[in-house]
Amino acid sequence: MKLYIYHANQCHPKKCTSLKMAKLKKAIILNSPNKIPRHSLVLNPYAKKAVSPEDREIVEKYGITGLDCSWSDAENILSKFRFKNQRALPYLIACNPINYGKPCLLSTLEAFIATLYITNFKSLAYELTKCFKWAETFIKVNYNLLENYSKAKNSKEVVEIQNNYLEEIRLNRVK
Repeated sequence: MKLYIYHANQCHPKKCTSLKMAKLKKAIILNSPNKIPRHSLVLNPYAKKAVSPEDREIVEKYGITGLDCSWSDAENILSKFRFKNQRALPYLIACNPINYGKPCLLSTLEAFIATLYITNFKSLAYELTKCFKWAETFIKVNYNLLENYSKAKNSKEVVEIQNNYLEEIRLNRVK
């Protein structure tokens, strides 16, 4: 499985999940957005379509690309370059030490784990958790959501699962 990371050198090297993934030969670091494989599944928080099991063939054939840069840089890169297969991740809770417990603020490692899990490469997702002590916690905390997302037929169903979950949270807060 090819995992690519556009790395903009904007993070603390000792805390960076991307650099450690590359060091462990789990991912390939790209130093320019020009080098992002055009057909890979590009994780884009602004994409109109969510990652879903229907993306399995793209992931298997072309890999996944994550962007390890600031949100504003990501938006700038994604507006300048045209990538065919852009996908957003659905609602998940971060478990990395920097953003623990915060919704949607996933590390690059967590984003890859989630994408692999949702596209039903679950054994590869678990394999990636070995990169950091805390990474398996990400799957444990998000297990029900990841399982439900991985059973969806398409992006639309993933978004429905997400929205139903968020509505359930909202209703429980009101009580």
